[in-house]
Amino acid sequence: MENNQTLIFGIRAIIEAINSVNDLEKVYIQKDIKGEISNELKYLLRKKNISSSYVPIEKLNRLSKSDSNRTQNHQGAVAKISSISFTELEIIIESVSQQNKTSLFLLLDQISDVRNIGAIIRTAECTGVDAIIIPTQGSAPINADTIKTSAGAAFKIPICKVDHILDAVYQLKEIDMQIVAITEKTDNSVYNIDFTKPTAIVMGSEHKGISNSVLKNSDVKGKLPLLGEIESLNVSVASGVALYECVRQRMVNG
Repeated sequence: MENNQTLIFGIRAIIEAINSVNDLEKVYIQKDIKGEISNELKYLLRKKNISSSYVPIEKLNRLSKSDSNRTQNHQGAVAKISSISFTELEIIIESVSQQNKTSLFLLLDQISDVRNIGAIIRTAECTGVDAIIIPTQGSAPINADTIKTSAGAAFKIPICKVDHILDAVYQLKEIDMQIVAITEKTDNSVYNIDFTKPTAIVMGSEHKGISNSVLKNSDVKGKLPLLGEIESLNVSVASGVALYECVRQRMVNG
């Protein structure tokens, strides 16, 4: 059962939340619901690119049950509130550009496991990453499990949501950041890459890797050497290796 403090019940309340500063993780809508106000909600979800699912009323009833077994009046829709607040990428770029440091961003291209994202966030905070960027759709939510796995680091590092990772790639290229894709689709070792310049590291999903459009627009690709029989590393481990190679180079050249 969900904690009702993390949920919003009712179409009008959800619309108000969307139009305010509240970040919504996901919206559940009753199947076949009709009406002007439900159409307004659907329009806003599409416009704001908020993740949503159409579910049977039984699912909404389960989500709406309180600890006392009373059911809230969900009116055909329930929304989960994000556990953290997200930061606009433009604000982070402006803030980082004013600092006297070599910037480091981490882009996560549709990583779907909450614990992997949590572990990556923890390592990113430990290695001085300026911000983590995730897509609005297709990424695991930043929920209680993510925060727990991150050991609270999710509250200490800015996390940005963008419609598409490629959008962030274009924005970061405009401020002369090199885009480094960590991928097996190259013969170039990650240890041959110069991480002493402003860098955005891209990590791909557990099953599909980095999307082709992002790979195509990356400045350099690097792979991690695999000397055993297993063909790939867990994405959180791979992220740690890449980030600490960046740290090593910057400490040596610092």
